[in-house]
Amino acid sequence: MHDLLPDGEELRRAIKWISGNLLENPGQPLAPLLQEAVFKFDLSPRDGEFLIRFYRKEKAEE
Repeated sequence: MHDLLPDGEELRRAIKWISGNLLENPGQPLAPLLQEAVFKFDLSPRDGEFLIRFYRKEKAEE
């Protein structure tokens, strides 16, 4: 099934999933969500690092 998805689709799904969780519960810690997303969406190490940088940058801009 993963072969049928365009490149980057799992990463986009992970970002949407994390964002949805943060909207529902803004006070929850980010690190466990990021870790769960990496496993849930079977992200590569490179995509996992991107996800961490993406949310660090977003948090710094708040």
